[in-house]
Parts: sequence; structure tokens; C-alpha cells
Amino acid sequence: MTAKNVFITGGTGYIGRVLIPRLIKRGHEVRALVRQGSERKLPPGCEPVVGDALDASTFADQILPSDTFVQLVGVPHPSPAKAAEFQSIDLASIRASVSAATVAGVKHFVYVSVAQPSPVMKAYQAVRAQGEQMIRDSGLDATILRPWYVLGPGHRWPYALIPMYWLFEQIPSTRDTARRLGLVTLNQMVNALVTSVEGTADGIRMLEVPSIRSAASTSRTETAAARTVSE
Repeated sequence: MTAKNVFITGGTGYIGRVLIPRLIKRGHEVRALVRQGSERKLPPGCEPVVGDALDASTFADQILPSDTFVQLVGVPHPSPAKAAEFQSIDLASIRASVSAATVAGVKHFVYVSVAQPSPVMKAYQAVRAQGEQMIRDSGLDATILRPWYVLGPGHRWPYALIPMYWLFEQIPSTRDTARRLGLVTLNQMVNALVTSVEGTADGIRMLEVPSIRSAASTSRTETAAARTVSE
């Protein structure tokens, strides 16, 4: 495995604060964009880069020497009531990140989008779909991950839906939708992101929920093998 130099936005959030230590432990150099005064919120070993995630001009010239860009900025606990915030934060941040990453010439852009289509959360899906299109239009080589809901601390209520998911997966007419809109755990999501960072993309690579789970399993297997070799 070749060590990567990774630039992350949203590094102090729900996924970022778990992903960063995992990447550092695996030997990658990690730098994260933070607001002035939030530097101490980053995990130990992560280099802070002060800037505004909504304004590319504040960090575009600080991305290098990073070769991989991970975009994690987003409104916490998305809900239909936050449609305006999706526009002002999620959409503005992906626009800024794609612009900055293009200027910097990063080799690999990693974006956490959302599973789509879906009968609910239309405003959220629309913004994430616009983000995906921006990446395509930029010409960046990218990996786009499409989870539906990431289970973890403070994000546990969908556990009650697991029996329903199982039932829908047994019915041919609902099987594909149930799998596409399936649940993933925070650990699975982070493992899939690690696998994405350590991999490459030629054009656009899409990871739907089944692929996120599969990538997470691959990451765990490779980690176990590396431990066996080292021992």
C-alpha cells in the first residue's frame, strides 16, 4: 500500500472524527480544513488547515501536497425541514471543494453523497445529485459513495427498521430498493472510505450501499492480513 497525502473537509464531524485516526494509523498523512479556533477539535496527528469550507479562495492554495481530497461537509442529522441548509451548506461546500480540488490538481476526489432515487428526502437528494454532477463536469477522477443512513452514536433510531428491511429483501418486487436504501454502520462507512482513499479511480467510481458493505469487508480482511504478516 502506498501512503497517501489526504486533505479532508468536514473532519470534525460525525464521520470525519472517526476516519482521520483510522487513516493516520494506516500510515497516511492527513490534513483537515477547519475554521479559525477549531484546530483543537481535530484528532492528534492531523495537520489543521484554516479556511472556510464554503469559500474555495480560502483554502485552494493550501491543498497541495495532498493528492487525495475527501469531502465530508454536510448538515448534521438531515431532515426535510433543513432544505434551505442543504443549499447554503452542502451545495455551497461541494461547489467550493470541487473548484479548489480542480485548481490544485488532486488525483482522487472522494465524495459522500446519498442513495438515490428515494421516495423521501427529495431536497437532500437533489443537492447531492448536483454535487455529483459538479464532480463529473470538473473532469476529476473520483469515488462517490452513496449511503442511505449511517448508524452510529446519536444515529440509532433506524435499528428498529432492520426487521422490515429483511422482509422487503425477501420480496422480489422490493428487493433492489431495500438493498439500495439499506443501512450501513459508521464502522462500515469508515472502512469503505479508507478503501476508497487507498484505491484509485479512473473517471467516476460509484459505491452504492451493497458496495460500501463489500468495501468495508475488504478493508477488514486486508487489515487482519497485515497484522498477521507483522506478527
